[in-house]
Amino acid sequence: MVEMSGARAFVESLERQKAEIIFGVSGGAILPICDELWNSDLRFIMARHEQGAAHMADGFARASGRVGVCLATSGPGATNLVTGIATANIDSSPVVAFTGQVPLNMIGTDAFQEVDIIGVSASITKFNLQVRRPSEIPQAVKSAFYVASTGRHGCVLVDLPKDVQIAVEEIEFPEEVSFRGYNINLEPDGREMDWATTLLSNAKRPVIMAGGGVIASNASAELVKMAELLVAPVTTTLMGKGAMPCDHQLFAGQCGMHGTGEANLLVSEADVLLVVGARFSDRTTAKLEEFSPGAKVIHIDIDRSEVDKNIETVTRVIGDAKLALEGILSRMANTRFDTSRNGEWLKKLEKFRKQYAPPELSGNPHMRAPEVMRALRRALPREALVTTEVGQCQMWSALYFDAYAPRTFFSSGGLGTMGWGFPAAIGAKAARPDVPVVDIAGDGSFCMTENNLATCVEENLPVVVVVLNNRMLGMVAQWQRLFYGRRYFGVELGNSPDFVKLAEAYGAEGVRPETIDEFERAVRRAVKDDVTMVIDVQIDPEENVFPMVPPGKGLKDLLVEA
Repeated sequence: MVEMSGARAFVESLERQKAEIIFGVSGGAILPICDELWNSDLRFIMARHEQGAAHMADGFARASGRVGVCLATSGPGATNLVTGIATANIDSSPVVAFTGQVPLNMIGTDAFQEVDIIGVSASITKFNLQVRRPSEIPQAVKSAFYVASTGRHGCVLVDLPKDVQIAVEEIEFPEEVSFRGYNINLEPDGREMDWATTLLSNAKRPVIMAGGGVIASNASAELVKMAELLVAPVTTTLMGKGAMPCDHQLFAGQCGMHGTGEANLLVSEADVLLVVGARFSDRTTAKLEEFSPGAKVIHIDIDRSEVDKNIETVTRVIGDAKLALEGILSRMANTRFDTSRNGEWLKKLEKFRKQYAPPELSGNPHMRAPEVMRALRRALPREALVTTEVGQCQMWSALYFDAYAPRTFFSSGGLGTMGWGFPAAIGAKAARPDVPVVDIAGDGSFCMTENNLATCVEENLPVVVVVLNNRMLGMVAQWQRLFYGRRYFGVELGNSPDFVKLAEAYGAEGVRPETIDEFERAVRRAVKDDVTMVIDVQIDPEENVFPMVPPGKGLKDLLVEA
């Protein structure tokens, strides 16, 4: 044991966890920590708002597979983290948030900048705790990293009262941590894998649905092997995009409200549906009663609470997705398959692909969003990382921008957080400075967190932002067009800034291409020069995202045009 302050113990605990970067905003209740960080090798990346810091930590975690760390002061600093914490937690992203707090003897007195952040964050974190003594800090930090990154990943918050940071005690750094009742069992049950193997070997119309759990467990190679062995089309959730290369012949696209026609129809006609690391969210299933009605559902997931929550399964395999797929594949090595159905099932995949092929884009004076997505894919190297904002830009990205590898496409899924994509892209760039990082944004979303352009420039974290600018909150406007008689309310952004001038004001570059060729050239130049650039792409405010399943309908009830 060694005598040190709580703030010093905090910094050393992070170093022992091999943390390298902290995203945050300083403040009065964390000044002792800030002073210790001044002498540390840890890199502190200052966001321009605490919500942005949480999103940066989230983007870092998704791009690297390691725990992302953010830090904020007490009161409003802590509450500003809340949206980012909730976003990371619902999307199972391993993030640890540290907040300052008023001194222990002032807690409960409504002191300046006091908020009960433990109470506030209880429902949106996997675990949270407040330390009461400096000697508790090493255990708290190690526990936070352990809980965030084991089992189903999530967000953990640790609250650090200011006097605990200042006080000096004998400090011991634990080698291991454990929690009563928190027992992680990654190994799937052999009997569950046996039954899943039997169902899959007898399937005539198998479909695989891959979610974010495939990426979290690094199981993409096993997913592809399974698909090729079964000759099964693969569809993904939004969080699973990239789990299988989009140019693989068995890839059918995203399933759900804005799923591809082939994905939605194949899922609806499957006789066995293997779901790996997905939670059957409403945006994936559409109307629950009509979701894959004739299928025997096999659900592989590390979180037992997600099984049979929304969709009833025939069998489940609880455990790590990679281990579960490996176990089933090894059993299938000695299994005979009826291969007679392969040709007919693949013909159906091709039939649906042709039936729902995107229309040719021409005759419109604006650049069309799907065309922009395809051009962006052409202009970027295969290994580039892409984040998205939320709304129409998100669904155009999901439908028309191809991802070829896991951890290359990121979006806010469960919470649908506008403003997430740009700070998340900064976090991703901090994790992977060797590759280009692009945020696909709408003008509404980008305006929520554009102040982090200053972070890009000052921290030398160049990110390209492609703004699909329709001067609308596009997805809400689309719903008002389709389902509310075009009664637009609260969606028209007539006062949007000039994004070229805005970028230049922050010391970044801004361009406004007028053709697809100009757009591609701008992207290629930004990637080549590795600069922060905002590309303002003017699109038609009346353009809709299709296909789309209307509210209250099933996956087969696709709208392909207004």
